[in-house]
Amino acid sequence: MSLPYACRSLIGSLLPSVLLALFQAAPAHAQSDLHRAVPPSGKALVFVFRDDRDPVAARIPVFVNRESVGELANGTFIAATINPGSTELRVGQRLVKTLTFAAAANQSYFVRVEAIQGPTLVRVEAQSVSEPEGRRSLAHSRLVGAAPAVVIPLVVTPPPAIPPIAAPPVVAPPVAAPAVVPPPAEPPAVVTPPVAAPAPPVAPAVVAEPPAIKPAVAPEVSAPAEPRRESAFALIANAGTFKLANENQAVAGFPSTYDTTSKSVFGVEAEWRGKSGFAVGGEFFTYKNDLVFTAAVPNAQQKVYAIMLNGKYYIHAADWIYPFMGVGVGQANASYSGGLTGNASGLAYQGLAGVEFRFKSVGLYVQYKYLASEVGDTGREVKVGGSGVLAGVSISF
Repeated sequence: MSLPYACRSLIGSLLPSVLLALFQAAPAHAQSDLHRAVPPSGKALVFVFRDDRDPVAARIPVFVNRESVGELANGTFIAATINPGSTELRVGQRLVKTLTFAAAANQSYFVRVEAIQGPTLVRVEAQSVSEPEGRRSLAHSRLVGAAPAVVIPLVVTPPPAIPPIAAPPVVAPPVAAPAVVPPPAEPPAVVTPPVAAPAPPVAPAVVAEPPAIKPAVAPEVSAPAEPRRESAFALIANAGTFKLANENQAVAGFPSTYDTTSKSVFGVEAEWRGKSGFAVGGEFFTYKNDLVFTAAVPNAQQKVYAIMLNGKYYIHAADWIYPFMGVGVGQANASYSGGLTGNASGLAYQGLAGVEFRFKSVGLYVQYKYLASEVGDTGREVKVGGSGVLAGVSISF
């Protein structure tokens, strides 16, 4: 009789310590390995993380199916388990980014969020990324709040913890039995069951966690993924007015007067546009002017071809308005026909400013251009530059 009571007393004193140690260890492990989590069977797992190019102090709220799941600061992430099917993700407070997608069972989804400081409000961009890229980013991010970390125990801990669930009801009857067994005078037989019983009682420590974990997983969250175009290739064609800066010059040693209003003003440009707003491309630009010689030389015509390498910066004023500025450098070639024939070339450079109105892949383009160039031999240079206003269309791919 004294031995069973001594065993039960020893177990009763050690059990709380064991349970406390297991309870404290499990969440810490789960949170440290959260970026390697996989979805529970039949569910989908979504990670939403924030990575600003230029850090913004404001916190970004995240809503899934119109339910708030947390607020992201730069360098943090949220993880949640979702049911398969159509889901909606909204990111932001006033300038909201909405994404929708169909989640598949046993799949993980990764959404990168970026905050961009505007003149008065914070704009939000969100895009899906591949799993390798997403997990690399999570490894350098910290979790928002403690609740999402319990997603890991649902995936890793439950399998070993499930079998002991039935153990406590089975052990309970033998514990009560010792009080009846002593009369048969078989203490060893009675003592043996209580000795085997300590292992099952430890199981409730593991079983006790799932009930606490499930409420945290209950707000099932959906994470959509709508790809965002990070860069684009664009073709631009424009035409307009152009006027020479110098009216009276000596051409081929003969005094002459230009009709400064140019004709056949036309340009075509191909450029690569990055998501940061910077663009680089090549341009072909041409125009022609009449000139009258004051000497006994018939009138002639000058035609200029300029091939330029341009760099621009587009400012995202709104989703469809993009003001821009740019510079270019290249070479200009002037060819003469009529009373004077020949060719001359020289260095050219230019400044650009304008605005583009974008409607999906098509845009309307307006720009001011200032072109400067001198062609010909040293000492006999002819200034063929000027300025003008051009308008046209752009097509992005």
